[in-house]
Amino acid sequence: MSTAVRQRVVAPVWEVTRPARPGRVPGVVLAGLRDRGPDPVDHRLDPHPVLTLALACGESGLGIDESTGRQHRGSLVTGLGFGVGGAARVRAANVEWVQVRLSPAIARAVLGVGPAELESSVVALDDLWGERRAARLREQLAQAASWEERFALVEALLARLTAAGPAIEPELGWAWDRIVAGHGQVRVEGLAEELGWSRKRLWSRFHAQLGLPPKRAVKLVRFDRAATRLAGGQEAAGVAADCGYADQSHLHRDVVAFTGVTPATVAGQSLIATADMAWVDHVPRLSARWGNAPASRFDGAHRPPPPTGGDNRGGRVPGRSTDVTDVRSRHRRRQPTRAAEAGDSG
Repeated sequence: MSTAVRQRVVAPVWEVTRPARPGRVPGVVLAGLRDRGPDPVDHRLDPHPVLTLALACGESGLGIDESTGRQHRGSLVTGLGFGVGGAARVRAANVEWVQVRLSPAIARAVLGVGPAELESSVVALDDLWGERRAARLREQLAQAASWEERFALVEALLARLTAAGPAIEPELGWAWDRIVAGHGQVRVEGLAEELGWSRKRLWSRFHAQLGLPPKRAVKLVRFDRAATRLAGGQEAAGVAADCGYADQSHLHRDVVAFTGVTPATVAGQSLIATADMAWVDHVPRLSARWGNAPASRFDGAHRPPPPTGGDNRGGRVPGRSTDVTDVRSRHRRRQPTRAAEAGDSG
């Protein structure tokens, strides 16, 4: 390995258990995590192109500390891009938790608020689902006899929520899956052309319903793949070429902007065993396959009403106790966005 990327290899701190069978809820990836000990967990939390639910299996929950001094404990939800610039750390000891990687395409249905309301922020699950529902799930997960039983409980709940909740426009679901399937190596202009939309139209609807501008989504998905490969020990030059960066300097700038550290620091610092690296690289999609863009249905008088239970501007979802404005004002703490905003107008 090149001296430019050679670093002390950090022993994995998380033991990962994955479901024995494929999931039945599109847009969701589940895993069970247990810290290996004996030392407490303390590591940087890097941004990901998913919303993450950290579901505590008992009273000892995951801890996330922000650079601002704010501390969060218990069952938590992190938004798209949370942790930009190395502004957050994970701290825990003797914990087991179910990680739910959630596509932003189904975030509103599951959480009751749109992904835009949670971008670059961390929120207690109690504040989204209510204390009773969150506490009940925590008790059920603690009492479950196995990881498979825990996965079944979580998946059943998510299936009910997604079936009853609002859906995003299918064009946007297709666009998100296309970005993920292409590992961020797609042109936003090309997506708009395939949809028959203007670039401005794609930007506004993508941002409103998926929580971030399409160009930022492309950059985040591409960075996520590159960071995984660096952590797995691949050389920076090869990672830059494979992940669609112009050159190694381009990769360096992106990694520093997103994590606050250099590629050399990221290299060899995998937090899980090598056998689980494929799972880390798995960003959930609504469909395992994608083809041509769906025909646009939104011209003139044929524009449909907002999805049932919510609107494209991030309105309140009937039947949920959480008020979006209340969540934003009390709990939203956006992380620095210099990484994603650099040259990021669309």
